[in-house]
Amino acid sequence: MSDDYNPPAEPLVVLHDDHQVVLVDKPAGLLSVPGKGEHLADCLITRVQAVFPTALLVHRLDRDTSGVMIFALTPHAQRHLGLQFEKRYTKKTYVARVWGNVEEAKGTIDLPLIVDWPNRPLQMVDHENGRTAVTDWRRLKRSETETRMRLMPQTGRSHQLRVHMLALGHPILGDPFYATGAARDFPRMMLHSESLQFRHPDGGAPTKITCKAPF
Repeated sequence: MSDDYNPPAEPLVVLHDDHQVVLVDKPAGLLSVPGKGEHLADCLITRVQAVFPTALLVHRLDRDTSGVMIFALTPHAQRHLGLQFEKRYTKKTYVARVWGNVEEAKGTIDLPLIVDWPNRPLQMVDHENGRTAVTDWRRLKRSETETRMRLMPQTGRSHQLRVHMLALGHPILGDPFYATGAARDFPRMMLHSESLQFRHPDGGAPTKITCKAPF
């Protein structure tokens, strides 16, 4: 971990639940799953399982990212959703505040990523050995010092949005790994999972759950 782990104590926020799935609003600063060591035991899946004992992991969000996260409540739902993530059938949107004034209104970043082994868990762009990583983005509003963006990843690589924004020259505000100087000096990382669209494991109906960014 980059910093001391002080997970937020706020209560679990359930966005949707039924007999197959539960979607919650993950707070920034909370691990999705336990880390190594007792001090990293508090995490979202443990908190979800305290309310929904059969909850199973489907995907993860970075510790410092907030927003929509889905858990399966049955093995069938876990398989069904896992395949959707693997085949890129899900659609995710994020909101981010980034450093600087982004000139263009929209664009696509296509830069392959690989783990930076000497500095793991950091990731880096590697055109020879990296795995495909693609992010569509759209500018929402801007000032002289920062820009609000909507990010729509086509792939789900570790730290993808964080490294892609850095590569664009506009790191995410408050990012403890990739932002430096004044861009890092924020109370949290300004990245939020705003919506998740998926096919419901019971019947395949298109389902979209949203959660407004707290910043």
